Amino acid sequence: MAKGFNRMPGGKGMAGGQSGMMQQLKAMQQQMELAQQQLAEETVEATVGGGAVKIVMTGDQVCKSVTIDPELLKDADAEMLQDMMLSAINLGLEKSRKLQQDKMGPVSGGLSGLGF
Repeated sequence: MAKGFNRMPGGKGMAGGQSGMMQQLKAMQQQMELAQQQLAEETVEATVGGGAVKIVMTGDQVCKSVTIDPELLKDADAEMLQDMMLSAINLGLEKSRKLQQDKMGPVSGGLSGLGF
């Protein structure tokens, strides 16, 4: 093999640069896995109709509970309840995505520093 074959200009070998990058990627992967675990445990609440309908959702967009105030059912028609449920679910998803963005943003932001 020719002398200097695996060397980059400036005298730095490729292996050293790749090794450092691989270590950074591995550390970022561990941080992302930890953030994903935390998201699965954290919850957000969305309420509509003055609290008549409440949705609890995890940071990884899993709906954990739906609560409907029994008083609402006395006077509500099906269409109104459907609209309230739809609004609560969409609000819960929006809050869950925001939580996810807040948790994962700092971790995934490091990818740009690695050339991704």
